[in-house]
Amino acid sequence: MSTYLITGATGNTGKPVALGLLAAGHTVRILSRNAAKAKELTDKGAILFQGAPTDIALLTDALAGVNAAYFLVAVEWSAPDFTAAQREQVEAFASAAKAASLKKLVTLSSLGANLPEGNGVVNGLYHMEQAMNAIEGLDVLHLRASYFMENTLGQVGIVKHMGIMGTPVKADLKIPMVATCDIGAKALQHLLALDFHGKSVESVLGPRDLTYTEASAILGAAIGKPEINYVEFPYDQAAQGMMQAGAGASLTERMMEFVKCMNEGHVLAGVQRNAHNTTPTDMKDFAATFKAVYEMN
Repeated sequence: MSTYLITGATGNTGKPVALGLLAAGHTVRILSRNAAKAKELTDKGAILFQGAPTDIALLTDALAGVNAAYFLVAVEWSAPDFTAAQREQVEAFASAAKAASLKKLVTLSSLGANLPEGNGVVNGLYHMEQAMNAIEGLDVLHLRASYFMENTLGQVGIVKHMGIMGTPVKADLKIPMVATCDIGAKALQHLLALDFHGKSVESVLGPRDLTYTEASAILGAAIGKPEINYVEFPYDQAAQGMMQAGAGASLTERMMEFVKCMNEGHVLAGVQRNAHNTTPTDMKDFAATFKAVYEMN
């Protein structure tokens, strides 16, 4: 049996990875600030390293002797400088990985992380890929995920109060949309097999490309509101809505930059779908989750 460290282990992608490794009989260490949130995993035998993802000493201890790790950059919603906060986490993990002589790593990256600038919220992931690729002796696989289906859950309030869905994403832009459970499954698959070598990248694209207009129709039908229309918001209006919902100014600015980059075709440029990067969970399947959240609010 092997030993793993999972960061973001209480989140949408990290939890299925941790649970899958535990179910397979492996030793699983998890990094979390919150012991209460980690209880489901520690009750199943996970070993908690409690603290911040920028604590180099803690990370070094957590990585000591592991066979492989899963790393993601936690979202700091109110950071004064969102990208600087991302890079602080990246630099801490890279330092710890070197100190612990980590040999195998799977990261959660994003489409658009190949771009050195102009990519907004994923700019920190560009720096993550570069930092991990620079570590000698480390086999690293970057999972470049596409647009999360879970992002649509942020639309529940708009649907309830305005009877529409709306974001600054172009209404006719076809986007590969992926459920986070599929990302977790892909990461788990590679961590169990340890079948990656050198520095590599793999896209995770969901089952098909959808416009937000098409996604809105599917989700509207699931909640008994097939008449719901999708509205393409101006960037300034969308930014105002994000900040009213609690996002910091820096995160909001970087998110608008990312959406603009996507709308202009840069994020999806060169992305090609194939059997290997296509995953099973369809928006029609995810609609059950959307419906449950809608009914709870």
